[in-house]
Amino acid sequence: MKAAPFRADLATSPKGAQVVWRHASDGVRLRLGAWRPEEDAIGTVLLYPGRTEYIEKYGKVIGELVAAGWAVATLDWRGQGHSDRLDDDARLGHVANFTDYQRDVAELTALVDELELPEPRMLLAHSMGGCIGLRSLCDGLAVDRAVFSAPMWGIQMPAYARPLTHVLPPVARMLKREKAFSPGTKPESYVTDTGFEENMLTSDRETYQWLATHAAAVPEFALGGPSVQWVGAATQEFARLFALPRPKLPVLTFVGTDEKIVLVDAIERFHRNWSEANLHYVDGARHEVMMEAPAIRTGFMRSMLEFFAAGASGGLA
Repeated sequence: MKAAPFRADLATSPKGAQVVWRHASDGVRLRLGAWRPEEDAIGTVLLYPGRTEYIEKYGKVIGELVAAGWAVATLDWRGQGHSDRLDDDARLGHVANFTDYQRDVAELTALVDELELPEPRMLLAHSMGGCIGLRSLCDGLAVDRAVFSAPMWGIQMPAYARPLTHVLPPVARMLKREKAFSPGTKPESYVTDTGFEENMLTSDRETYQWLATHAAAVPEFALGGPSVQWVGAATQEFARLFALPRPKLPVLTFVGTDEKIVLVDAIERFHRNWSEANLHYVDGARHEVMMEAPAIRTGFMRSMLEFFAAGASGGLA
């Protein structure tokens, strides 16, 4: 495995990171990372980031997981971070089909196996990673438990715009414009283009500024809006996932009461007939619960770690 670049100074993550390049089955080059605790790990957490995200952004989360005794493996999804972009415009978030992300999942799973990271294995997935993660679980991903943070099982948008997610992609493909930025989105990175007071990600000013320094320091970390095709592919994936049987494993889902990016109604619909899953509302949290104000973030991390620890010890909590 060839070493890949990693900004430990920005991530503030534990020492000993193994950050490497791997190629997916369709040739897309991906950046993946793994960490182990100093003592024997009690298990492994597969960390699925969201859209626009990258490994360094989760340095603090990785640090807390490792401090609690967990090995961690994560990645930059295709089209973001240091992984291959899928268009000449590096600012565009694009994928032709959402199932392509499962090729990235396969490489992460292969890395975990090759490094012999220990079982039990748990899934921690945020936003778009929650959409990819639910598909992984439905396809048989071998984990014992899963925690979802603001999973993207629907996207908030005005009611008049929802039919366009079905109509625009095929029209755009006919016109060879499927890689155009989706209407209402911009090429600029959200954290550099949006002031703190208007942001929908976190109520914590210090964290928001920390993310802005990342985008300024590493241009590859800055990603703009999604393509028309990405939005259409996501909408199709939501419908497919809703039609599938719910995975049979313990699940905790967290969503903030000030969520304005993913569709909370969709998250609630997914949980109505999912007896193994519990939905928790996080008072005062915006979209990124793991990047929130200290009191909010600490509560989430405690609940998540207790849930995973119960699974590692054979508990039913």
